Amino acid sequence: MPKRILSGTVTSAANAQTVTVSVERRFKHPLLQKTVRKSKKYRAHDEQNAYKAGDKVRIIECAPKSKTKRWEVLEG
Repeated sequence: MPKRILSGTVTSAANAQTVTVSVERRFKHPLLQKTVRKSKKYRAHDEQNAYKAGDKVRIIECAPKSKTKRWEVLEG
C-alpha cells in the first residue's frame, strides 16, 4: 500500500527534531453544497531542524517515531 503524502504549513518548530504541520482540506458539504475548510495538525519528524513556522512542506507517512509522530518531512 502506498504511503500518503500531504501538503501543509508549519505552525510550530519549538521542539527538537519535530515540526507541527497544519494540513487544510476543502470539500463540498453534502447537503448545503457549500465549500467547507477543515484543518488538522500532524507532528512530523524533521531531522536537521531545517523548517521554521510559516514554511510550506510536504509530509509522508512513516513508522512511529514516538508517541505522537507518525510522519516525516519529505521536502520544503
